[in-house]
Amino acid sequence: MSRHLCASVFAPVAAFSILAATALPACTQEAPPRSLTTIGQATVSIPTTLAQVNLGVEVRGATAEQAQAEAAERSSAVVDLLRSRNVDELQTRGIQLNPVYTNRNGTNAITGYSASNIVSFQIEVDRAGELLDDVVEVGATRINGISFTATDEAIAAAEREALQLAARDARDRADVVLGALGLTADEIIRINLSSSSGINPPPPMAPRLSAPEVGDILIATPVVGGEQDIRASVTLDISY
Repeated sequence: MSRHLCASVFAPVAAFSILAATALPACTQEAPPRSLTTIGQATVSIPTTLAQVNLGVEVRGATAEQAQAEAAERSSAVVDLLRSRNVDELQTRGIQLNPVYTNRNGTNAITGYSASNIVSFQIEVDRAGELLDDVVEVGATRINGISFTATDEAIAAAEREALQLAARDARDRADVVLGALGLTADEIIRINLSSSSGINPPPPMAPRLSAPEVGDILIATPVVGGEQDIRASVTLDISY
């Protein structure tokens, strides 16, 4: 290990004193360790098994009362169906009642009212298609969107795996570089890590007014969840 020598310097104690050579004690200072920083990365893909759905009812009526009453009736039927199918995280996302204007001879006049009630819920991907068709049958008029995710347990397991792979990748990179330079790794002096998850968003779903039929066979809306990527990054500072 390299060291630096240092000495104390003394000024004369009197104007006419004789300078004498004095043996000064040497002191040492440790140089900072040499280190190499490497970054390892890994991605683990897992299937998405849960669908988060946002849908609801939007209707128009000649009066506010008429529009609101029809929206309430349809929304109640939709919510009752969702509860009977044991969906998770059922929640109202928005309730609106707005006048509908029509321009007549340059003047906006109220010609009706629009009422809407939006809910969201979570369900297994393999049950989503049939349920979407059923809620349309009982009164839903809007399917605003659908997103997909894996279970918390699957995400946690994938994150652990991704971190392990990223750590090995970082150490392998360090060994390759140090070996090419004829150097030997000493110890890991610092570790930083991070992880994230991401899903490629599916194309937007167009609202359906009824389930299609071919002869006597009812065709359910196909819903494919795809995969979720769990990414991890590990940074190592290794002395040599």
